[in-house]
Amino acid sequence: MTGYRSIRDLDWPLLLVALSISALGVLQIYSATHETIWKDAWWKQIIWIAAGLLLMWVVTNIDYHTLLGQVYLMYGLSIVTLIAVFLIGTKVFGSRRWIPVGGGFRLQVSEFVKLVIILLVARFMTELKRDDLDWRDLLKIGGLVGLPMLLVMKQPDLGTALTYLPVLAVGILLAGLRWQYLAVLGVVLALTLPVGWHFLQDYQKARLTTFIDPAKDPRGQGYQVIQSKIAVGAGGMWGKGVTRGTQTQLQFLPVPHTDFIFSAFSEEHGFVGVVVVLGLYFLLLMQIVQNAQTAPDRAGMYICMGVCTLLLFHVLVNVGMVVGRMPVTGIPLPLMSAGGSHILSVFLMLGLVNNVRLRRFVN
Repeated sequence: MTGYRSIRDLDWPLLLVALSISALGVLQIYSATHETIWKDAWWKQIIWIAAGLLLMWVVTNIDYHTLLGQVYLMYGLSIVTLIAVFLIGTKVFGSRRWIPVGGGFRLQVSEFVKLVIILLVARFMTELKRDDLDWRDLLKIGGLVGLPMLLVMKQPDLGTALTYLPVLAVGILLAGLRWQYLAVLGVVLALTLPVGWHFLQDYQKARLTTFIDPAKDPRGQGYQVIQSKIAVGAGGMWGKGVTRGTQTQLQFLPVPHTDFIFSAFSEEHGFVGVVVVLGLYFLLLMQIVQNAQTAPDRAGMYICMGVCTLLLFHVLVNVGMVVGRMPVTGIPLPLMSAGGSHILSVFLMLGLVNNVRLRRFVN
């Protein structure tokens, strides 16, 4: 029993928009890497997208209530796997984030923990016996989300760790939180920020401060932001064309197919291209919100809003980063940035959204 009437009940507009963004991403990855050591990245991205579609279909066909029932088991496995990263993980650019899976492929465990966090918050908030949260609830869910966050930050990967917070925040706000609690949380956060500063790595501190004035270190920490802003501005109205962006093709722009793919896209497709891409992201997010509004229960609503908030956070931080309005945190642009684990995790999230949508049609 599939639990829905027909394959026509799938959210085809959602899938079409996601594939459109992915196609633009593949095009830009090809353009940015065709004469570099990463020239094979574009077809590898296609393989990851195909794998993501397969996983999305699998997740779509497993009732999300079944997934919610096993979420604490998945949470425990996530913690064990994050710990295993420190023992057997592959170290790249000073960070130990990936576990080798054979065939030269690596998986970034922290990307898949995002789905567990979404399901965990959805189950926790759904099982509340009160109309709003109290301090015990906040401490419980804060601790559950905080543990994997700390493990990911230790890798170190501050960017991915921060993506867990929006899921927690939207769950808390939707469940109901008294304004007094919000005020106290704001004060506590303001007091703990100076303490947290001392636990950051030196390069993380530099990233958080350099974006304010990248010209202070134009050949060091400020280099990425400066070159990115030049690339974005060079695109003009219509862009320079595929494979014709000077900042991108002359390799002034660092990692133009991953974290800074939006800069490369802006240079080669201009303001018009940027409006199209941001418009597609808007449609994607609004489609997810619509599924949240029509979800058959509170759990489904929490799942959809968790996915929507996390993707929105990714887009806002990545775009803000490349134009110098956010610190460089290494957060990829959903469906566009090259990277297998991130692509798989995003399609799994879209599978959860489709899952919620399809349960509306259960008889």
